[in-house]
Amino acid sequence: HKTANTLSRYIAIKEEQAQKTKEDLLVLWTDYFKPVHLEKYPDLHDTFWKAAKLCSACKVEVSLEHANELLAAVEKIHNMFWATKEREVTWYKAS
Repeated sequence: HKTANTLSRYIAIKEEQAQKTKEDLLVLWTDYFKPVHLEKYPDLHDTFWKAAKLCSACKVEVSLEHANELLAAVEKIHNMFWATKEREVTWYKAS
């Protein structure tokens, strides 16, 4: 019983975090990045679209593969974002 309860909590947190990540990505995509950024990052829209889709996949299923793909996509967006500000900010994962 305790294990099932813990697992259900972990799954709820996973789904909440995937939704929060999706919301944050959509704000960056629609409010921060401008057409001028497409010159330097022609794959910007595709990168964000795929990352948002990965958020959805992470919400729907328990998949380490999709979680790792999402982390890689978020890292790429992190690097794009900070490059537009001409700053180097180290990517790290909380663990």
